Amino acid sequence: MSEKIAIKNKTLKVFITGATSGIGDSLARQYANQGATLGLVGRRLELLQKIKSKIKTPCEIYGIDVTDQKDLQKAANHFIKKYGAPDIVIANAGVSTGTLAGEKEDLRTFKRVIEINLFGVIHTFLPFIEAFKKQKTGQLVGIASVAGIRGLPGSGAYSASKAALINYLESLRIEMKPFGIHVTTIAPGFIHTPMTKHNRYAMPFILDVDVAVSRFMKAIQNKKGFVIIPWQMDIVGTIMKLLPTSMWDFLAKSGPKKNRKMIQ
Repeated sequence: MSEKIAIKNKTLKVFITGATSGIGDSLARQYANQGATLGLVGRRLELLQKIKSKIKTPCEIYGIDVTDQKDLQKAANHFIKKYGAPDIVIANAGVSTGTLAGEKEDLRTFKRVIEINLFGVIHTFLPFIEAFKKQKTGQLVGIASVAGIRGLPGSGAYSASKAALINYLESLRIEMKPFGIHVTTIAPGFIHTPMTKHNRYAMPFILDVDVAVSRFMKAIQNKKGFVIIPWQMDIVGTIMKLLPTSMWDFLAKSGPKKNRKMIQ
């Protein structure tokens, strides 16, 4: 049996944002290894070109910022015109940074984080939803975070953006069901990526990026609605949700803080 992923004898088509490094780069490589046709989005065109040069399957690259909805629409239109609507759209682009709510200088950072981590996902999905509705199939995948389960001190922008994303994806999942469209929310714990290499604190249950992504792909293939990876963080996440406010405040107040430097 061929190792290529196929749907009704057609090669899988996958559109991925944030493809220039970390999770996005690994998604591109692993889907390409399984024979998928790819559409890759990232801000750094030169890195996308390097990734494309190593991929043996059909691959289109788009050097754009996910905060630009018009550019994403053009990229989506181009991909659909050339290959047809993708089977899977993965909104992976995101940024991480520490912020302090009382600092005026962090206001711009708050806006930028939410613009990328939340609106970037909305911008990514929007151009494909109508095409998915017409064909009554398709899958939208958003990469959230365990950090979106409860507010983390010193990470207000990041936690807020991921919490909003989790709720947006849940709303979208219910909205899309009547059209045969699946929505998958993946909330990772710690993964070895450029985002986490600057963290100066212990990162329990941290995964190699390729190991994590292989688990993402399994969840996507199984059309999971919501999944926390790895399973150990799923337990942690469940406990976080169940803790009363007073207990969470006590435990979180002395927790580690993110570096106040934007990491993509």
